[in-house]
Order: sequence, then structure tokens, then C-alpha cells
Amino acid sequence: AVADEGINGNSSSLSGRPKVVNIGVIGRSVKPAIIAAVDDVNNDASVLGDTHLNLILHDTNCSGFIGTMGALELMEKDVVAAIGPQSSTIAHVISHVVNELHVPLLSFGATDPTLAALQYPYFLRTTQNDYYQMAAVADVIDYFEWKEVIAIFVDDDYGRNGVSSLGDLLAIKRAKIAYKAAFTPGSSADDISVLLTEVNLMESRVYVVHVNPDTGLQIFAVAKKLGMMTSGYVWITTEWLPAVLDSSASPDSTAMGHLQGVLSLRQHTPESSLKKSFATKWKNIKPKETSSFNSYALYAYDSVWLLARALDTFLKAGESITFASDPNLQNTSGSELRLSALKTFSEGPRLLETILATNFTGVTGEIRFDQDKNLVHPAYDVLNIVGTGFRTIGYWSNRSGLSTDPPEKVYAKPLNSSANTKHLYGVIWPGETNVKPRGWVFPNNGKPLRIAVPYRHSYKEVVTKDARSPQGVRGYSIDVFEAAVSLLPYPVPRKYILYGDGVRNPSYSNLVAAVADNTYDAAVGDITIITNRTRIVDFTQPYMESGLVIVVPVKKSKTSPLAFLKPFTIEMWLVTGGFFLLVGFVVWILEHRLNHEFRGPPSQQVITIFWFSFSTMFFSHRENTVSTLGRFVLLLWLFVVLIINSSYTASLTSILTVQQLSSRIEGLDGMISSNDPIGIQDGSFARNYLVQELNIAESRIKPLKDTTDYINALRLGPNRGGVAAIVDELPYVEIFMTYTKCEFRIVGQEFTKSGWGFAFQRDSPLALDLSTAILQLSENAELQRIHDKWLTSSSCSSVTETETNSLSLSSFWGLFLICGIVCCISLGIYCCRLLCQYRRFNPELEQQSRDIPEPEPDSARRSSRRTSRSTSFKDLIEFYDKKEAEIKEMLRRHKRQVNGHNEHNDHNASPD
Repeated sequence: AVADEGINGNSSSLSGRPKVVNIGVIGRSVKPAIIAAVDDVNNDASVLGDTHLNLILHDTNCSGFIGTMGALELMEKDVVAAIGPQSSTIAHVISHVVNELHVPLLSFGATDPTLAALQYPYFLRTTQNDYYQMAAVADVIDYFEWKEVIAIFVDDDYGRNGVSSLGDLLAIKRAKIAYKAAFTPGSSADDISVLLTEVNLMESRVYVVHVNPDTGLQIFAVAKKLGMMTSGYVWITTEWLPAVLDSSASPDSTAMGHLQGVLSLRQHTPESSLKKSFATKWKNIKPKETSSFNSYALYAYDSVWLLARALDTFLKAGESITFASDPNLQNTSGSELRLSALKTFSEGPRLLETILATNFTGVTGEIRFDQDKNLVHPAYDVLNIVGTGFRTIGYWSNRSGLSTDPPEKVYAKPLNSSANTKHLYGVIWPGETNVKPRGWVFPNNGKPLRIAVPYRHSYKEVVTKDARSPQGVRGYSIDVFEAAVSLLPYPVPRKYILYGDGVRNPSYSNLVAAVADNTYDAAVGDITIITNRTRIVDFTQPYMESGLVIVVPVKKSKTSPLAFLKPFTIEMWLVTGGFFLLVGFVVWILEHRLNHEFRGPPSQQVITIFWFSFSTMFFSHRENTVSTLGRFVLLLWLFVVLIINSSYTASLTSILTVQQLSSRIEGLDGMISSNDPIGIQDGSFARNYLVQELNIAESRIKPLKDTTDYINALRLGPNRGGVAAIVDELPYVEIFMTYTKCEFRIVGQEFTKSGWGFAFQRDSPLALDLSTAILQLSENAELQRIHDKWLTSSSCSSVTETETNSLSLSSFWGLFLICGIVCCISLGIYCCRLLCQYRRFNPELEQQSRDIPEPEPDSARRSSRRTSRSTSFKDLIEFYDKKEAEIKEMLRRHKRQVNGHNEHNDHNASPD
């Protein structure tokens, strides 16, 4: 029962559980779906019981003003909630009304992201937020690696706010909207033609169309007429296009012909028994109403069920439905609008909370709100229009991004972002090609690429002005750039613009900044790739390796007539000479008794010792060694001599040819610790590097304009107004060295690693294509050929020995020690053998060997031996001077005689 009760004369209520609850419907786009949902609710006793929903319909005619008036009329009829509208623009206006009267507004089609703001607490979006749709569009653009797009949109709240969200999301992926092409709602075909003609003159060929369904197809009809649906173009639409096509059971063939190759998004609704049941019911609706349904119809159907379930919970909780007069609307000053008839829904806040807490599964899937009042699990189908229908090439979800797996399958899995890889099936693009469009062309408005070229004062081999060539510039960098451009699969109209006055080198940092500020489109030259520059522009692959090095002056050492003595110190010479004599004497001792070449008169033997000793220095000794110990000593000594000779030769060569530094700077550490002035190339980044990275005082740095300044500054030195060293990039230094014929040298190593590249504005597609071309030049040796044509590498040594010291005994004492020990051991062994022989030798043996010996008693023989042992040192020397062969022969003969005598005595002593 519906009853009106006065509460202070200004309120009414529905006492107990009402039989009928009024709900308003704003809009008529999905009226059949809403009517079907209300019928199903009213026929289901498990929901609302005996309470029925009463629909109060109002058509907005796509007008914000009429929609507002209709909303006011609905509010007069004590509706507890309103469903709709589909238009975001009308939703903005009506939201102010429902906020004032506390009536929840459930919109199945208003997707504007800004409607989710706290400004509209009673607005509930029962469809997906356009923020997620734009995130899907941004992922598609990023997947195909496009960096610039043109947004074509209707200039209202829906269009502007959606495109604004797209711009923010593209910026995260380092892409951007190059141009926003807006048109007013209801624009004519001529207006659209003018707009598309304008965007067709621009560089980007990727168009994102975000418009209302009533004007969208007209855009593609005009684009087809202008030849913009051919190969090379990319068209991406939001969900408005599937909504239009899904609403017709058999789309118009002409319209479909205009849409071939278009990519589009559609809100994903999983296949389920509920969805199939809804499709069956839809077929029973009169054909005159509509012939098919789209995703908005599904969300409208679920919106009614959401409200019904929330009302059921609300009423079961004992809540009543009451309306009270709004004091803000009482004083109308005699207005005939009768605003005082509008009443506030007293239980509106509690019903709003109940709706937000409701959770069920409908024809569109799970219906549940998150803390931002958005439906959970946003997902979209990615569609490709081919022939007379759609191809689903993938899906997008808030969890996985782009994927070929359905969103319900993705959401059912545990979150594992590392395993998620973006993937889509193949696309048939406009022009019936499956080759991904490049996404951009050079503009057709007659503007060539503006390329800045540094007008150098020095090192003109790299790049400089050339008044005789059509290009106006020449040099190594220009040839590399032209060769790379020639490898691109498309023409690049370009115009070279000199940067600088040629009187001094321009600032390369300012040149790069000019590219970033859109003063130029690119910069071609010897531009070093450093960190600060990469933050504002994009560089190609380096075409020349580079790095900072230190250049210092050098001078040749003055030689003297006694330079041949400098390789060794005095101590080294003395010890070496002493060992020559020592080894010669040791070998003479070991060979004297065995080798006839080491015998003779004393004077001859002394000469032999000296000759043999020093002839081993040149391995030219003619005396042969026959003893084992002599050969062993000689072999070791020749090894020592070989090392000494090699060291002497190397040291002498170094002394006679070395160049010594005239600067105290010998490397990076020496340059940092020194206080001497340092020269740099004018306009180089080296100044900032030395000051900011190496903390070198700026007062020490002296800019130099050209190679003449380099030479003069280095020759003068720090004490006469010059510099102690120059810091410059290696390619420049190599050219400089060829000018000066190695008068200057590089010290230390490169202390930075970088390269030269071409600079382009951020996200320019040319940077990537030219990088690939430069790699091709490197692989086919064309890059080296261009280098050899313009630049000549220096043949000067990169490292200079700053001081050559004489070799001292400390470097060789180990060898001499080993040689001395071997000589001592050999002498020891030899002396032991000699004494053993001498003990067995009797000086009288020589006489006995001549005469027949008389038998002697044993006592006589022992007396004779004692006499021989007590012989003088002279006898030992005489024994040593004898040939060893003679001594051995005498000992053998004496032994035979003694043995014969003993046999004779034994014979005489035997009995007869």
C-alpha cells in the first residue's frame, strides 16, 4: 500500500513493506533489456517477495537539458533509485540532482572517468570505467611499439576526459598523443572531412577514435573517401563501435566495407548459462524494438537485478522508504517550476551502502564494487574487423594486460606478473595486409626534417660547411648519416641547418637542448652520447667509439759517447766482469788435466782463461769442454750470459730511442693532483666532466679553439702561459697526432667510454630505424670505409716511458748466486776426486815404472807411503799439472807390479 503521511506537514512515507517501489529509467537505448529485467524480478518470488518494481521511463533525446528536466520529473514521483543514462554528459548533469535528493543513480553506460570522483557520491557506474579502457588502448599501442598517436574525439565530457586519461597512460609507456582532433557533437560530414584532411597531413598514422555511436560510422565513411583506410594507416576505436555493430543482427555491408582492418575494444562478458538465457529472452522481444543487443544491454539488465537485490536486503533489514521536503528548495520566490515538490529520499544513504555491499553473479559476470566504486575485474575483448564481422585477437584485463587467455581464466590463476607476457593473435590491417604498419610517415605538408649540423672551427674532417655541395655540409659524420638514410625503406626529406658561426666550435650541449626544445628535429655530427643528454633526447646507435684521453708534450733524450755503458750500473758491470773471470777460471781448473786446449806454458794458460771467459759473452769460444763438470758449469753460464745480453740490448735500445715527457702529468691521477692548467677543446663536454666528476678547479681549464692553439699551448708549457696537458676525445686526438708527427703523446688510458651518435627528439621512430641502419653499415664494412676516407689513425705510440733506469744488480743477483753455487759445488766434487787420486799416488811410482822393482818388506812399503803423504804442496801442484791419463796409467801399472810381486812371494813360500 502506498500512503502519504505528514511529517511536520512536509514529509511522506511508505509504511511497512511496500507493495510497489518506484524506480526511474533515464534514456531509451536499452529499454527492452530494462523491461525484461523488471519482468524477471517481479516474477521471481525469491527477490523482493510481494514487492514489485514500478518503472517510470523518461527519454533524454540525447540532450543534457531535456535529461535534466526529465530527472526532475522523476524525482517528483518518489523514486528510490534511477537507472541510466548511457550518456556521460547527461550523467554529469543528473548527478547533481541525485546528490541533492539522495537518490542513487545506477548508470550502465556513462563511462567518463571523472564521474568516479567524490563530487558525485550517489553516482554508481554499473559498467566499466573508461580509465581501464584507455589502459587497454595504451597497452595495444605499446604492444605494437608506436610512440605517437592522434586522438579523434567528440568535444564533450565523455570525449575530453577519456582522451585525457589516454594521454596520462601513454606517458607512462613513453608514448604520447601527438595531436588531439576534436569535433563538436552533431558535426556534419563536411566538418569531419576538414578535420580528417588536417590530421592526414601530420606525421602519425595511428588514430584513436573515441566518439559517440551516432557519429562514429560517419568518420570512417569520410576516411574511406579520403583514402585513409589503406595500407600504412592504423585505426583503433573504443567500445562505441562494437556497441553499434552488435545492435544490428546484419550490419550494413557498406559500413563494414569502411571498417576493414580496424582494431576495437569491447567490454568482456564471459560466456555463461545466464547470458545464453538472456539471449533467448531477447529473441522474444518484438523485432520492431531492436534486432540484437550489445554489452550495454547486458549491463542494464544486471543494473536492475543489482537494485532489486539491494532493495530486498534493505527491506529485510526493516528499513522503510520515506521522503522529506528539502529546505533548500522551499523558497522559490514565486517560481512556477514547483521545485518544492522535489523531496529527499531519507533512507538514500543506507540504500547506497546496501547497493555497494551487494555481490552477485549476473549475465556480465561478477557484480561487485571495489573501494573506488568501480566494478571488479575490468576486462575487454580486443577485436579486429575483417569481412562482415569481428575477429577476437586477444583480451585485456587489469591483471595480465594483453593476453590470448580469457580474463576469467587469468583471474582464476594466482597473480604472477613475471610469467605474464603480452601477446595477441595476428591482425589484418587496413589494405588487407598482415604486415604491421610503421605508424608514421613524413608529413605531407611540405616540411622536411630540420637537421642541425655543428659549424666547427677545428677538425673539419669530421663535419663542416661546404658551400659547393647541394647539401651545404660535408665530413665524416655527414657521410655516415647519408649512408644510413640510404638503407631506410622510406624516403627522408631533410634540410641541413648550420649551428654556430664557424669562428669557434658551438656548444654541443646547447645544440642537443635545441633539439629537445623542438627548434630542430634532429642533430647530425660528432655529438658525444653522455648521460645528461640522453635524458632529453634519443640517440642512435654510436657510429664511432670515443673517450677522453690526456695528451702531453714529449722530448727526445740526448745521447752521449758513453751511452753504451748506461744499461748497467757500475756494480752490475763489476760483478758481471768478475763472474766472467770466475767461470773461466773454474772451467780451466775442471778441464786442465783432461783437455789439451787448456794446457801449455803458464802464460798461454792465463791467456786461455781470459779469452775463454769473455768469448762466452758472444758464444764464440773455440775451446771445447770434455769434462762433465766443466760442461755443466758452462751450460749454466751460457744461460746467464743469454739473459744478460738480452737485457743489455733492450735497455740500450730504450735509452737511445726513448722520448721523455716534458710535463709532470703522467696520467689521470697526476692530472688531478697537479695544479697546472689543462687545455680542452672549445665547446666540448670535457669542461663539465672535469669540473663536476673529477673536481678539478675551473680556473685550471683553458678552452682552445683549434690545433694551432693546441700546439702552441703544449709547446709553451704551464710556466709560459701554456698548458701542461690537453684533455680531449680520442678521435680528435688521433687526428691531432697526425698533424704534429708524434711531437705529443697520449699518457694513461681512456678514462671515459662513450661514442658519437645522432640526436633526435624523444620517442622519434627515426632514431630506432637509423640505429638498425648503422649496425648494417658496421657489418658490411661500409662504416670503416667512410672512416678511412676522412680520418687517418695516428701511428704514434699511445704510451710513453717517462724514465729509463740502468739495470742494477738487484735484478740479477739470483742468477749470479745460482751460478756461484754451481761453480763451488763443481769445484768441491773435483777436488775430492783429485785428493782421492793423490792419496793413491806415490811420487816414486814414476821412477819405479822405469826400473824393475826390488821386492820390499811390508814395513818398507808403509814407510814409503808415509813419506809420500808428507810431500809438499809443490808436489800436489805437480800432481795436478800432470795429465789425468798419465796418472791413471801409472796407477794401473803399479798395481800390476804389486800383484806380480805378491804372487812371486807366495810361490817361494810354498813347500816343494
